[in-house]
Amino acid sequence: MADFEYINQADAMELKGPKPPKDFSYHYSRVTAARKESSVKGFYKYFMIPGIGNLAGGLPNASLFPFDTLEAQIAQPQRWKPTPNDPNDPSKDLSEHLAATSLKKDNKDVSVAAHLTVPHASAVADPMQKIDLTTALQYGQAQGYPPLYSFLRQFTRENLQPNVPYEGGPDIALTCGNTDGLSKTLECLTNVWSEERDWIRERPAILCEEFAYMSAVQSCRPRGIAVVPVKMDMEGMLPTGPGGLEDILENWDDSQGRRPHLMYTVTIGQNPTGGTLSVQRRKGIYALCSKYDVMIIEDDPYWYLQFPSAASLEAEARNLPAPAAAPVHTFEKSSGYPFLDSLVPSYLNIDYDGRVIRLDTFSKTVAPGCRLGWITAQPAIVERIVRISESSTQQPSGFVQSMISELVMGPQPVMSEFVRKSKKEQLTFTGWKTDGWVRWLAGLRGVYERRMNRMCSALEEGRFQLKQGTPIKTSESDWAVISKTKMYSFDWPRGGMFVWIQMHYESHPLFGQIPGPKMAQLCWIFLTTTPYLVLAAPGLIFSPTPEIVEKEGWKYFRLCFAAVTEEEVGKSAKRFAEGIKAFWLIKNKKEMEDIDPEISGKQMDGELTDLGMEFAC
Repeated sequence: MADFEYINQADAMELKGPKPPKDFSYHYSRVTAARKESSVKGFYKYFMIPGIGNLAGGLPNASLFPFDTLEAQIAQPQRWKPTPNDPNDPSKDLSEHLAATSLKKDNKDVSVAAHLTVPHASAVADPMQKIDLTTALQYGQAQGYPPLYSFLRQFTRENLQPNVPYEGGPDIALTCGNTDGLSKTLECLTNVWSEERDWIRERPAILCEEFAYMSAVQSCRPRGIAVVPVKMDMEGMLPTGPGGLEDILENWDDSQGRRPHLMYTVTIGQNPTGGTLSVQRRKGIYALCSKYDVMIIEDDPYWYLQFPSAASLEAEARNLPAPAAAPVHTFEKSSGYPFLDSLVPSYLNIDYDGRVIRLDTFSKTVAPGCRLGWITAQPAIVERIVRISESSTQQPSGFVQSMISELVMGPQPVMSEFVRKSKKEQLTFTGWKTDGWVRWLAGLRGVYERRMNRMCSALEEGRFQLKQGTPIKTSESDWAVISKTKMYSFDWPRGGMFVWIQMHYESHPLFGQIPGPKMAQLCWIFLTTTPYLVLAAPGLIFSPTPEIVEKEGWKYFRLCFAAVTEEEVGKSAKRFAEGIKAFWLIKNKKEMEDIDPEISGKQMDGELTDLGMEFAC
């Protein structure tokens, strides 16, 4: 495969303005390239013509749907307290920035729920604003429910990703969550490969971080895609150095299959390590992807969970000098919101080729059970993914799309259901709109950042085992000799929901007598016993290859600070540290080997706290 020359920003914009995205149709799978627009779905745009007598569509009559309304009590967007965008400058508190938005300032109790109703029929004529059960529960377009598609497309292009550098900007398509989005992207860009049937030279490969979200990796294997891990540090994927991206691509062995043309990456709050990739690092990686023609699949469920306080609090906890301020990333266009502008931006903002496919989801911002998200990419790629949806999922659940539409867009006031409500109920009948949606995200970041700080503060206290020894010289009898044994280490996560713990089993008294992987397994079991009762996610399940499982995976635990109560975060982290300390005090080989691998009644009677929190997440 010929090398592709990387075009920098200056060249790409030279005198002529933005250039169209590149044509990557040669990367499409055979099935994807052959797909045609659904002949049935092609009729749908005509259904919206006012007054049309629709005798073409095989649609059930909407008056027979057994739901008159969908109603819910919803949180107000100001329910949670944000944290500052710049923790080193108290004058720039996030709440002051938000005071300038159009949200009402009426001193109302923000803990009180508001009311949301999706009516059976709305009198709104514009299909991009019309939210009702008559349209939401009917057969729909694969691109997504028109009101929600319209809102998210505008929000993505104007607020989330306002600086996409190619001509015309990106398009979106709604998905049934990021797992669905990844599955469709893989179907779009890879052929299924079989060792029994196909030449090795045709085998596709995908790059990912050295430790990765394993559900994504497992989506690749049934298609015969080779998974190629890239070395990483606390920030994320390494562009250079041994095992880095350039090393792998430049020295690719063709006997292993095609050089990778796909990369799967989680760049914000990386799962499981919690790293956040800087803009400078992104530019280096993107340049290599452009040179070697690699498509970037950016899975970003934690993009709004970036923790600006982590670096300084970590330094303070360890009596280290305050870290240098992170480089300011500035782009031509603002999102219109200081909170969004403060976040490390997506690869889309430097995507001059149009090779980035970004996956966003409501799983972490609303609820995982929504099974709702969206893909952002250049229009030609989105069009192919829509063709895939037309013959598979079609569109996400109409119930979910209508409820989310009403939540983020606001009510449809011209309806009989609304008129029948009391004046008090009508005043609470409101949607968040863009200002409220951004305020909700900022509040969620505040909640998770405080949880992260609480967990890390508790873990700091238990990193070392301290021992007091006896002085050798009589003249030193007034002094105590303190030795420190490092049992585990970690970086305060710069984003996401997880703390990645590296265990130092080599410092355990029985290391050498008991193999490291076996000791790691026994430690994991030991933590689930009384009085510790903590369940951690073992690093093995985030190891993309057997080699990483064998050499590195057993050395790590992932702890989640998201799903347990805020009070429990600190308590369970403290019990984790106490459990590790107790495990390090085991000096008898038989005592360690006798740790029971089965869950006992004692454990079940206690309250086992799951800090692994759904290993698949």
